[in-house]
This record gives sequence, structure tokens and C-alpha cells, in this order.
Amino acid sequence: MYKRVRLRDTVEVPPRHLADVSPDLVKKLLQDKLEGRMDEDVGSVVSVIDVHDIGDGAVVPNKPGVYYEAEFDALTFDPQMQEVVDGEVVEVVNFGAFVGIGPVDGLLHVSQISDEYLAYDEEGQMLASRDSNRTLGVGDAVRARIVTKSIDERNPRDSKIGLTAKQVGLGKHGWLEEDRQKREAATGE
Repeated sequence: MYKRVRLRDTVEVPPRHLADVSPDLVKKLLQDKLEGRMDEDVGSVVSVIDVHDIGDGAVVPNKPGVYYEAEFDALTFDPQMQEVVDGEVVEVVNFGAFVGIGPVDGLLHVSQISDEYLAYDEEGQMLASRDSNRTLGVGDAVRARIVTKSIDERNPRDSKIGLTAKQVGLGKHGWLEEDRQKREAATGE
């Protein structure tokens, strides 16, 4: 889930920029420091939006810069357990599909895609069903639910998010549309 949050952090202003400490400079320094980083409390910092307050600078012995505490708004992405997310398949491997859901990828294991057996087509980079001729490949839009998460604060790209699409209303968007049309045809609506 994306959230706008108010945060406080300290940023070092290098000596060459001390004459022009401004919200824009502090915002740029905060962006360099925080964007793409993962925090257990707020999730992944996607973007620093606005700087509201810059405190008095503090000098630290044996450090050339001046440290300022700043209050700012940030856009964060914090995947929640059981949250339903939409994403795009970014990679297909023999054991499932990796789905881009914001700044991280989730794994949709082959056992969590469908009740049908899905064969891996390495050449076509897709998973395919022999029974229904349904396929799942790179670029396909998918709706899934988060069932596991293990966040790595040091290296956010190593965070592990487990997904499932084995529920009514979840799966490849094209499949959901096909199922909706079948239901409408069966009920005569």
C-alpha cells in the first residue's frame, strides 16, 4: 500500500553548500539518502515530497559537514499481509512468475497461479495450461494477494514477497474478464 507519511531524519550538508541551505537542497540530500531504502516501520521510501522544517545545524567533531534535522513528507510503499495488489509480470521462470508491485517484486509460485497444471515454456518465457490454453507471460497484468513477506532493510531488492492468485477475483486480468463474461452469459445478464 502506498502512503504519504511525515518523517524526521538528519541530513549532512557538505561544506560547499553551507551558504545556500534551503528546503530544495535538503530535499535533494534526503532523496539521495532515503529513496529506495527500506524501513521496517514505514516500508520503502519511494519519494521525498516536501520539506516542512529544517532545524538548526549541528557540527560533529572530525566531520566536515553540518548536520540538520529535517521534517518532511515522503511517499512510501509498505506491502501489507493479505493486501490485494495489481502488478505486471516482469519475469517468468520454471517455478513461477515475478510480479512487479511497486518498488519490489513478488513471487507468484506456479502452485499459487491456478488449479490447472502449468508447463514452463522457456523459449516463449511463459507458463501455459494444456487444458484451458491459458498463458501467463512477461508484461501480463495480474491481481494477487500478499500471503508472505520478508523485508530486507539493507537491500530492499532482496525482500521476499509471496503472492497467491488462487481465489475468485484474482489472477491474470484477461482471465478475470473471460470468467466475468462466462458468468454473464450463464446467467443471461
